[in-house]
Amino acid sequence: MEYTIRRGEPKDLTAAFQLIMELAIYEKGEHNVSNTPEKMLEDGFGQNPVFEFFVVETTTEKPEIVGMALTYVRYSTWRGKCLWLEDLIVTESHRQKGLGKLLLDVVIKRAVETNMAVVIWQVLDWNTPAINFYKKCGAVLEPEWINCTIYPEKLQTWQYGNF
Repeated sequence: MEYTIRRGEPKDLTAAFQLIMELAIYEKGEHNVSNTPEKMLEDGFGQNPVFEFFVVETTTEKPEIVGMALTYVRYSTWRGKCLWLEDLIVTESHRQKGLGKLLLDVVIKRAVETNMAVVIWQVLDWNTPAINFYKKCGAVLEPEWINCTIYPEKLQTWQYGNF
């Protein structure tokens, strides 16, 4: 089977969201998903887009999106502009065909084109296939960094001011 990679468009959001849900289920976190294709339409294609994405599509008579990579720009006080790779997803039935590498290639190319200092992403510590893939690609896994998150319920009850 042959594939093509291209920048994601509004018409791709339903398929992209299906991939996101597939990943959420794989990571046992589907109960944490509050995003929707409608929110993604506004966030990615509205007046102030905050992300872009790339899709892998089959070149069959009825093309099907089988992978995606979603990125956005973040800023590092140490390095400057960074491209954050939020998700790189290939649907299970199309894995082991080099599509993950092709998606990572397009993300790296985008980072070079837009003069990013680095490309950064996360991987769960138990996701051995992804960890091995990223290591094979030459990524450095930095174990000393710990993620910090303020979740919606705390955002709504945040105590401003002194502790």
